[in-house]
Amino acid sequence: MRVLLKAVLDTEKTNEAIRHGTMEKSMRSALEAISPEAVYFTAEEGCRTAFIFFDLADTSQIPKLAEPFYMDMGAKISIVPVMNREDLAKGVTALGR
Repeated sequence: MRVLLKAVLDTEKTNEAIRHGTMEKSMRSALEAISPEAVYFTAEEGCRTAFIFFDLADTSQIPKLAEPFYMDMGAKISIVPVMNREDLAKGVTALGR
């Protein structure tokens, strides 16, 4: 299932990681484990925020994929199912049946 993992990173914890030169390595490692389809970074409500789209094969993967954001970046995360254009078209077509 395609999902969006939204990670709102803790400012103080990520400032410290940037100062110590570990932020880039932590983010790279977390993203390699996820193998995302797309990743976007922005600021939301004054916090560093990542929007990560990927295929979640099994919900048992969630702890392994989420923990690096909690532990290394003090993140608040949410994971929600999402659709692309093709998924939406397929779903809407099925409504008419």
